[in-house]
Amino acid sequence: MPEVRFLPLRPLALASLVANVALVVTGAAVRLTGSGLGCPTWPRCTDESYTTTSEMGVHGVIEFGNRLLTFALGFIAVACVIAALLERPRRRARVLLAIAVLLYIPLQAVIGGITVLTNLNPWVVGLHFLVSIVIIAFAYALWRRSAEGDGRPVALVPRPINHLVWILSVVSAAVIALGVVVTGSGPHAGDVDAKRNGLDPATVSQAHADVVFLLLGLTLALIFALRAVKAPRATVRAAVVLLVIELAQGLIGFVQYFTHLPVLLVGAHMLGAALVWTGTLSVVWSLRDRPDTVPVAAPVEPLPAPAEEPVPAPR
Repeated sequence: MPEVRFLPLRPLALASLVANVALVVTGAAVRLTGSGLGCPTWPRCTDESYTTTSEMGVHGVIEFGNRLLTFALGFIAVACVIAALLERPRRRARVLLAIAVLLYIPLQAVIGGITVLTNLNPWVVGLHFLVSIVIIAFAYALWRRSAEGDGRPVALVPRPINHLVWILSVVSAAVIALGVVVTGSGPHAGDVDAKRNGLDPATVSQAHADVVFLLLGLTLALIFALRAVKAPRATVRAAVVLLVIELAQGLIGFVQYFTHLPVLLVGAHMLGAALVWTGTLSVVWSLRDRPDTVPVAAPVEPLPAPAEEPVPAPR
């Protein structure tokens, strides 16, 4: 049965991925501009209004704009679910991934509300960011799965390299988690009265840097291993791109630390964290292929024309 798509799932999935990365950036903007309590309550923006008011100034506009982006994410997620359900034949994995993205968005909104109601508790703020990382993982999986066939996954590299990549993925997640802890100890709290997590910034920053060096070493080892086993070019390219992102992110991290955390560099570092995670996911998905198993109909040979009977000669 030929595949029929009533809505284009793949571009919708890509839009969902890009929008969730954008949410990380706008969330950083809320914190870095001191607008975390621009709307001082939730789900309303004030006790009387669901929207920002002129008295709340630019901080209210920034915080309310970040809240509005959640509705855009929800709209795209609903479109992805509808597109996955309307596909013929319907792919169960695509439907489940689209539903996962959709369900996590209201959860993300609720955690965002809790951050406001707890006056920007740094641990809740960190959880708010980590949920975005989970949504990005589901959105990326949906985007990649929307272009795959229905066959069994075919490994493109030996099993030991798969193990190395999974270790690299765990370390990548640890780098992001430690970055959240570093952020919770730093000066950009989202509001002048917001509390910090009480940890020593220099100590947690050093722990974060140590795990970053481990991630860089694992990525370099992966590139050499992939070249040694003559892995597909796309797999090697994904690992090289990840290394470039890591190096750029590490450079931004060092510069921001020694220049006392300027706002623009911190925002770029937040974007870099989302890109490091996306690059890690790209490496994971490049390790195997899933071909299409829909049989292709063989061309029909035309039947030979019937031989004409000879016409008897007249007597």
